Amino acid sequence: MAMQCLRNQPNMPLPLNFDQDKDNETGMIFDPRLLNLQPNVPTQFLWPDHEKPSMSSPTLRIPLIDLAGFLSGDPLSASEASRLVADAGMRHGFFLVTNHGVDERLISRAHTCMDTFFTSPSCEKKRAQRKWGEMSGYASSFVGRFASKLPWKETLSFCYSSDKKTHSETVKDYIYGTMGDGYEEFGKVYQEYCEAMSDLSLKIMELLGMSLGIERSRFREFFEENDSILRLNYYPPCKQPDLVLGTGPHCDPTSLTILHQDQVGGLQVFVDGQWQCVPPNPRAFVVNIGDTLMALTNGKYKSCLHRAVVNSERERKSVAFFLCPKGDKVVEPPKEILVGDKTERAYPDFTWSMFLHFTQKHYRSDMNTLQEFTKWLQNRG
Repeated sequence: MAMQCLRNQPNMPLPLNFDQDKDNETGMIFDPRLLNLQPNVPTQFLWPDHEKPSMSSPTLRIPLIDLAGFLSGDPLSASEASRLVADAGMRHGFFLVTNHGVDERLISRAHTCMDTFFTSPSCEKKRAQRKWGEMSGYASSFVGRFASKLPWKETLSFCYSSDKKTHSETVKDYIYGTMGDGYEEFGKVYQEYCEAMSDLSLKIMELLGMSLGIERSRFREFFEENDSILRLNYYPPCKQPDLVLGTGPHCDPTSLTILHQDQVGGLQVFVDGQWQCVPPNPRAFVVNIGDTLMALTNGKYKSCLHRAVVNSERERKSVAFFLCPKGDKVVEPPKEILVGDKTERAYPDFTWSMFLHFTQKHYRSDMNTLQEFTKWLQNRG
């Protein structure tokens, strides 16, 4: 890895327009150590008073679902897991899963590799700089489409394909092709992690199908070929954490998110009119329903508003796998769901590629993304 990098000076002015990849144009680097030396947090990172974080949020009552019995085929355990998932899906769409079958050593390696990357010099991270219009690569607050309410974080994202026909290792190939020698193990770890998350996602989709009273294999088959996203999130300390957000309030436009947090809390969910926190559990994954799955259930299961806060003393890290259907799959609810008081369609048919285009080119994801996307589709005629 490269050892020498040029650093911005603390008094260097911040760029005012981020509509293009200004990080490349100005040489601006998101370095929280330098930003924390300034008297005040730069205005681009400030959030309106009504959106500023609370440092004393209550703990969310979130179901803890033991998957061991479900995965072994025990009918009583499967029935209880199905009930808990249904309750969570209809209320806020968040639940925890334990005994999930993912090797703890793989999870540990994923966090270790993340530490190595985000603590490396800025010029090393920029070797993986995300290109304009692409999903994979490294990005900081200064690389994006927005000029205000910037997130206090860095990310490294990879596109994953489960297509077995091509025998492609998309994540591994991308990492090696972008970062080069010295990143073979890094690529292997995240390729294996994506494969494990894809497998776990399909099992959870079976459970979700059961909870909805449809054929158990229905959702699994829909997502067996998936074009998903893995994102590594790094939230540095901020000297004024009550003024910034690591990730702003949003609903995931994807189908299902499987998140592993480190020991530093920061995830908050908006339920019953207030922000509530989801404490870290190293043996569990946080699972939440996204907008695409909400459409697939005709609105029966909820995609809930959530955000990430930062603190003044410790960095926080998380690994998020976003399950997405193959781009050309048509998202429409199964007929079994369209019964009783749910016969009316809540959303029109769409493909994931259309929804992704909308969130990347037209709309900053928030609590109304799916509704705004519906209007956008209807206006297109």
